[in-house]
Amino acid sequence: MPGQLRDYFVVLPDSAAGAAAAGQLPVPGAAAGRSAAPDATGSAREVGGALTVAHPSGRPWIVARPLVRKVSHLARGEDALVLIGPDRVPDAVLAGILEGARDRTGLEHRLARLPGLYHVVARLSGRSWIRGTATGLRRIYHARHPAAGTIASDRPAVLARLIDAPLDESALALRLLDFLPHPLSRRPVWRGVHETGAGYGLALPVAAPGTAAVPGPTEHRWWEPPPGELPLAEGARKVGDAVAASVRAHVGGLDRISCELSGGLDSTALAFAARDTGPASLSLLTVAARDRYSEDETWARRAVEEAGGTGGGHGTGTVLDHHLIPAADAPYFYADLASTAAELNDEPLPVAPGRARAALLLGRAHATGSRYHLTGYGGDEIFLGLPHAYQDLFHGNPFTAWSHLGGLRHQLGWPLLPTVKALLDRSAFPRWLAGAVTAAPQPVARTPLLSWGVRQSLHPWLTGHATALIAEEFRAAAEHAEPIDPWRGRHVDIDGVRMGARHFQAMEDIGMTIGLPVAAPFYDDRILEATLAVRLPERISPWRYKPLLVEAMRGVVPDALLARTTKDHMASDEHQGLREHAPELTELWTGSRLAEHGLVDSRQLLRLAAEPFSPVLVEHSISSTVAGETWLRTAENAWPAPQLTL
Repeated sequence: MPGQLRDYFVVLPDSAAGAAAAGQLPVPGAAAGRSAAPDATGSAREVGGALTVAHPSGRPWIVARPLVRKVSHLARGEDALVLIGPDRVPDAVLAGILEGARDRTGLEHRLARLPGLYHVVARLSGRSWIRGTATGLRRIYHARHPAAGTIASDRPAVLARLIDAPLDESALALRLLDFLPHPLSRRPVWRGVHETGAGYGLALPVAAPGTAAVPGPTEHRWWEPPPGELPLAEGARKVGDAVAASVRAHVGGLDRISCELSGGLDSTALAFAARDTGPASLSLLTVAARDRYSEDETWARRAVEEAGGTGGGHGTGTVLDHHLIPAADAPYFYADLASTAAELNDEPLPVAPGRARAALLLGRAHATGSRYHLTGYGGDEIFLGLPHAYQDLFHGNPFTAWSHLGGLRHQLGWPLLPTVKALLDRSAFPRWLAGAVTAAPQPVARTPLLSWGVRQSLHPWLTGHATALIAEEFRAAAEHAEPIDPWRGRHVDIDGVRMGARHFQAMEDIGMTIGLPVAAPFYDDRILEATLAVRLPERISPWRYKPLLVEAMRGVVPDALLARTTKDHMASDEHQGLREHAPELTELWTGSRLAEHGLVDSRQLLRLAAEPFSPVLVEHSISSTVAGETWLRTAENAWPAPQLTL
């Protein structure tokens, strides 16, 4: 069945039209036929695989189809709290959060006790309040239903179905860029569907007494990044505690779990944190590299030895199994492009060309009997630190900033005068955004990265229509754009985390298609907060690799493994994939849907498919265009026939 939806929920107004809209929600036929009696309060019931939480009137308030996530619900009078996340939250904990919370501020203060992995839906004084996570791992969308008014969901595709929304061609053109900076990343690909910014919540007011009119939704900021004031040692303790709590929230109490063990620092840290939760069985999966200079496999083997070896658990009672997947079994990038039709992502995601590789790993993990799979995604964005941060440091400590930049400049080959010019530049964010895309090639390798982001070139196979749409979107956004944070480095750091969390959705959807929940614990709000709270010159350094993560995991991960300072890449697999899968790419561009929309030149793409080692493909990645094409074909046939009847 094309376009398999991952789990979703919707928040509905308390009206007959809202109840009618609930009956139009898409439900894959595999879940049909299940039902459950109402809970003890009579306000929640399960029908057809969907859990419904009611308004005090009895009409549906929240309809959730939790394939993977757990729905925790508690009502106190007319107030109620629903958390949707990786773990069931006990009623006593929910009561401690809800009781005494007179407003959103009080509620948020109490929610800070939990790992930051949950969607939150609350009803306070008759108003619904919905928000996701600050990292962007969990997002909120809303749309205006012609009869019911504002409806909110975590899935834009569901809202598009309810309001019969057409595709937004401008938003689709934007997705053909390699990455989308804030705030353009918030442009859903359906017209009439809107995304609430990460760190903001959505308030849905009720109709005024004696009237039928319901005012529109309002956004309120609930999250601010903390000041970077903590010394490394104190910050590392907080990060270590947050990592442990996030891992427990995902896999605590499960008997059989698995972890991707690439050999890198991020996956190694999570593997040891997962072992410490005490599962009966922990499967560690490593994909061998084709590159003979790769170090990942060597470090993965060392990690298994340090953890107790295959068949042992280093005194924890956990049985460890290491599964080494031969390099010859691992698909190249761009393999099996038709398989992307198995999931309907919220938007085209540039990671789509690597789906076959990800599916292989998750399929092998599922075959071990794993009930949950952990990955190290997010570790680079959270802990690596980007050079833009030295702009922030320069304001308060110019000598330290220049010293660190000196080391970085020599590592990256940045010329002296352009580095000084970039460091002294004070351009405002709107001005940078207006010029963030260009038709000119970008010398990225020797360009000092100290601005509000990375300037990128338009791909030469985009049509004039596409480039005009993109230019207009950037121009319009720049007129009113505000940065995530006034400081450049923090803005870029947070935007990078949110971009990575958005891309991780593709992995979650593959896991759900296979039947294995997959998680990236590093995208927990508490880990981001603990990281940003550390003093900048101690958090990142040109002379130490991820110093904050290293210190946070000291005592959990053996020191011998924390000593690694290198990182492998898979660029050769991508270039080779262009050659190996040239026939699939040729088929993809034959009858291109993007070309039908006037966004790409299919003739040029067909020529490039026949010339996989063209210099054009060295300078320009084709990943986002492949992702846009495969997504568009999936979206055309996204909706299964069966519908939910409440």
